Amino acid sequence: MKPLYRARQALVGRLLAKPQPKPMTFVGAGAVHQLCAAIAQFGLRRVLVVTDKPLHDLGVLDPALRTLEGHGVTPVVYDGVLPDPTQKVVDDGLAVYRGNTCDSVLAFGGGSSIDAAKVIALAAANDCAAADCVGFAKCENPTVPLFAVPSTSGTGSEATFIAVISDNETHAKGGVFDPCLIPRAAALDPQITRGLPAHITAATGIDALTHAIESYIGRWGSPETDTYGLTACKLIFDYLPRACADGSDLEAREAMSLASFYGGMAITNALVGYVHAISHNLGAKYGVPHGLGNALALPHVLACLEGDATAKLADIAVHCGMGERDEGDAALARRLIERVQQLNDDIGIPRTTDAIQSEDIDELVAAALAEGGTYPSPRFLSAAEVRGILASIKG
Repeated sequence: MKPLYRARQALVGRLLAKPQPKPMTFVGAGAVHQLCAAIAQFGLRRVLVVTDKPLHDLGVLDPALRTLEGHGVTPVVYDGVLPDPTQKVVDDGLAVYRGNTCDSVLAFGGGSSIDAAKVIALAAANDCAAADCVGFAKCENPTVPLFAVPSTSGTGSEATFIAVISDNETHAKGGVFDPCLIPRAAALDPQITRGLPAHITAATGIDALTHAIESYIGRWGSPETDTYGLTACKLIFDYLPRACADGSDLEAREAMSLASFYGGMAITNALVGYVHAISHNLGAKYGVPHGLGNALALPHVLACLEGDATAKLADIAVHCGMGERDEGDAALARRLIERVQQLNDDIGIPRTTDAIQSEDIDELVAAALAEGGTYPSPRFLSAAEVRGILASIKG
C-alpha cells in the first residue's frame, strides 16, 4: 500500500507546488466591521451570509448585518449549516444564493460554516452541485467573491484551500481541494469569539495546536510554514488556558484567533498528519467533534512519532520556553509531549471517549491508515500503532 500512498502524496504535492494566495486579514476588536466595509468597497451588493441557526438566533451576526446594510450591501442569511455539513446542506445554501441573485459569499461561524460557504461559492461559480466539487481542483472557474469571519479559534479554515463536506447517506467525509477556496479577506475579531463556551474554546484551541505541530514535524514544511507553526504553538501554550478560564479576556481571544489563522496558513502548504486521519474518522463514524478528536489523539500520535521527529519536537519545546537546547533533543521532545497532555488536562479535555465501539476498531484502523498515508507524516504508522492509539482513547 505504501507506493499507492506515495502516489496520492505526489498528487497533493503537485497542487501545492505553487505558493498559495493569502487572504487580506483584519485583526482586532471591530475587525468584522472593517471586513464588511471592504466587501462594499469591492463593489459587491448582495452577499449570502452562511452560518448556523444558533449563532443567528443569538444575534451574533446582527452588528455585521447592520454594517453591511449601512454600506449599501444587502445580506441574505442562510443559517442551515449543521456540524460536519453534508452535500445537501451545501446544495440548500446554493439554492438560496441563486434564488436571491447573490454576487458573493460571507462565511460567518466555525469550521463547518466556513467549509460550507467555500463549496457554495465554488459551486455557484461553476453552475454545479456540491458533489461535483469533491476532489482536487475539479472545477474550472474560481469561486465567486468569498469572505470569512471565524467564530471559533481552531480550524483555520479562513486561511486554507480545503473544505470538508460529508456524503448525504454514508456521512463519509470528502475533501474539496482548490487554492481558490482561500477567502479574499477574513476578520479575526475577538469580540466574535468572546461568547464561546470554555469546552469549545478548549477543543478548538487544541485543533489549532494540532495544525501547528503536524505541519511543523511533517516532511513538507518550509521556512514560512515553520514560522507560522512555531508562532501558533507559542501563542496557544501561552493564551489558551487564559481564554478557557475567562472568555471575556480579549487579549487571549485575539491571540487564539491569530494562532488559529497561523495554523491554517501552515497546513495550507505543509498539510497535517495521522492525528487528523484518526479524528476525521471518529467524526465520520460517531460524530465526535473534530477538535475533541484531535485533542484525544494528539499526545498518542506524537508519542509514536517521537523517535522520528525528535529534533523538530525539541524545536517546538525550545521556542515555547520549555527548556534549553543543551538539555538534549530527546528530553525536550518528551517534555513537549508531556506538556501537550498536561495542557489537555488543564483545560478540561477528557483523555478518553465512550464513542468508540470495539466492533468498529478494524474499520477505523483501516480508514485512518488510508487517509494518514496521504499526508507527509515523518513516517507511516503501522496498523498496530493506530490500534494502540484507539485503545488508549477508548473509554
